[in-house]
Amino acid sequence: MNKTLHIIGAGLAGSEAAWQAAERGISVKLFEMKPHKFSPAHKNRNFGELVCSNSLRSDDFAHNAVGLMHEEMRRFGSLVMRCADECKVPAGGALAVDRERFAEMITAALQQHPNIEIISGEITEFPAEDAPLTIIATGPLTSPDFTAAILQKINNRSLSFYDAIAPVVYKESINFDRAWYQSRYDKGDKFDYINCPMNKEEYYNFVEAILAAEKMPFHDFEEPHYFDGCLPIEVMAERGKDTLLFGPMKPVGLTDPHSTEKPYAVVQLRQDNKEDTLRNIVGFQTKLKHGEQERIFRMIPGLEKAEFARLGGIHKNTFINSPELLDEFLRLKTQQNVMFAGQISGCEGYVESADVGMFAGYFAACLLQGKTPIRPPKTTAGGAMLEHLRDTTAEYQPMNINFGIFPTIQGEITANGKFRKIKGADRKEAYCRRALDDFAAWQAQVNV
Repeated sequence: MNKTLHIIGAGLAGSEAAWQAAERGISVKLFEMKPHKFSPAHKNRNFGELVCSNSLRSDDFAHNAVGLMHEEMRRFGSLVMRCADECKVPAGGALAVDRERFAEMITAALQQHPNIEIISGEITEFPAEDAPLTIIATGPLTSPDFTAAILQKINNRSLSFYDAIAPVVYKESINFDRAWYQSRYDKGDKFDYINCPMNKEEYYNFVEAILAAEKMPFHDFEEPHYFDGCLPIEVMAERGKDTLLFGPMKPVGLTDPHSTEKPYAVVQLRQDNKEDTLRNIVGFQTKLKHGEQERIFRMIPGLEKAEFARLGGIHKNTFINSPELLDEFLRLKTQQNVMFAGQISGCEGYVESADVGMFAGYFAACLLQGKTPIRPPKTTAGGAMLEHLRDTTAEYQPMNINFGIFPTIQGEITANGKFRKIKGADRKEAYCRRALDDFAAWQAQVNV
């Protein structure tokens, strides 16, 4: 096998992948179309450009899933995290960076690495089957020509151009004094859906709140492309106050066991992960601002104290159906000299993109050295994210790291040998302790 690694795209995923492979002695050719060509969102000629925000979110690795991911990446020698720590600006408990300096540092590190050759120019053709091992890390705004090449390779299927994401809540935060399990007309397993009922007054108050709420504008490079089967809830509400009653909130085929009255409207939540710790609010894709979503969706009976693992959104985002297309090491099943990493693989967020890029670089280095990579345990943040890229439970959608995609912790054995159930903040702390212990054990194996 050719021992050179090609990487297409020098965003966070591509930059991190290049660094990880090069640090393991692999010769890397990093292809980046800037500065010859820019996507509609990118303005900076440097690598690792942050477009929408300078925040990498919470840095609390003892209680927060993304902070935990930060810490795992630091321990694995992440270039992105090293640069972020050196460029941080005051942001309370969050890790925010000076964007210009951050991109400059990443670019300089890659340019100065003896094992990395940077090649400027746009790639428009899909790698040939006899090409070197190649990581595609072109991000959510992959150029039209290269997108067309990817489409042709995967037979014009399993490639999305817009996220239409509904909110996801932690199941344990649902109030079952109001909600109940039932499939419509009792078809299928009754546990497929959780139902939250509304009376007439609750429904119209809910619709009024949606109509009055602040919405997120589209970016200049985005145009709204809605499909009738996937309309934002606010667009449906604008078409008429009763529209939602004939769409995602129709009450037919359902019986509320808590009341003798027939529900006027019903919100359904569908299983969103293998562990069934997360539930997706069916048909609630939206452009409402995040604060408005939390306020308004907690008006739904049963979701009064809902905790959200993900809030809804609609934005331009090119990503593949990774569970269908990729193997356990992020390789295309039908052409194993091609890997995908970062947001085009279906993770969501700057940190998650860099994290998947980090593992892609490690996997690629192992494969080129004739070794079998060792996947991180799914109890770790990185392992949980990689596991999400293989989750076929529900319709595939990008996901930020959150504790809902970790294997569940119900409790722990105390010093006196008794079982203690863990709840709330204690559970988050337990997830982090377990993750860092398991990450350390995995890293010891990797470094042997």
